[in-house]
Amino acid sequence: MKYRTIGTDPQTRREVSVLALGAMLFGSVTDEKTSFAVLDRYVEAGGNFIDTSGNYAFWVDGGQGGQSEELLGRWRRSRGIGDEIVIATKLGARPLAPGTSYVDNAEGLSAKVIRESAERSRERLGLAKLDLLYAHIEDHEVPLQETVEGFAALVAEGTVGLLGVSNHAAWRVERARALAAAAGLPGYEVLQYAHSHLRPRSDVPEDLFPDGSLGHAGPDLLSYLRAEPGLTLVAYWPLLKGAYTHPDRLPADFDHPGTPARLAALREVARETGATVNQVVLAWQIGGELPIVPLAGVSSVAQLEENLAAVDLELTAGQRARLDAAH
Repeated sequence: MKYRTIGTDPQTRREVSVLALGAMLFGSVTDEKTSFAVLDRYVEAGGNFIDTSGNYAFWVDGGQGGQSEELLGRWRRSRGIGDEIVIATKLGARPLAPGTSYVDNAEGLSAKVIRESAERSRERLGLAKLDLLYAHIEDHEVPLQETVEGFAALVAEGTVGLLGVSNHAAWRVERARALAAAAGLPGYEVLQYAHSHLRPRSDVPEDLFPDGSLGHAGPDLLSYLRAEPGLTLVAYWPLLKGAYTHPDRLPADFDHPGTPARLAALREVARETGATVNQVVLAWQIGGELPIVPLAGVSSVAQLEENLAAVDLELTAGQRARLDAAH
């Protein structure tokens, strides 16, 4: 396994594996026995960066979520896992009532919610301190200052380490970080957005984003990452939910003229290296110029093994150039 540092403060920064494990469906779609087997193998291979959320997976049973955190808590206790494993979780997108969702009834990012939701996550996970806590989605009803101060208060109390943000407009991320800096408070240092080798259209409206998706790491966010060396991008959906091996799963917003050329470049490099297309995508992210940690969920140990092999796949400068230039 290889590792990189997330965060800049010596008191809160962590060394994490360059491949993060997504636990979104653990304890719901993925049963406990399989989930434990995947988690055990990931740790055995040197992995130490696991991602979840307080609302995972509410859509499976129409509830409010919590299954993933609860499973991770049971796994931690049964294996005697301590703070050597970095568990990141998120808040702000938990439905306030069963049968609703983050689109129409999200808990939001008020100071009260931040405190209560973080406490709920700590209890489920069995942690005295959350290593990394994200603001999951935007809250346009609560002033950014209140959100910034709400997160910072938990850091000051020692119940949260690093702060992160997901699915926010880049300008709102920067504004929140500027407010934190001006007040001498900790700000967001880890950005979690969808990011893969194939690029989606950014102008397709979504339920949360009427002007086009803010959930993907587009040019604004990537240039922000390039300009701020203290930031790290945790890239969710790096393998596009299996679409590289099952093209019928490719979301509609990837159906544009640039996709075939980038797919062709991926397949060419895969043939040259003897690796799978999935492994090439992960290696492209892991070894690239920008600080990117792919976050991949799996439903079997076999899928995990394929992903783990990507950590040691070294792409040549020429292969990287072809992958980057394809359009």
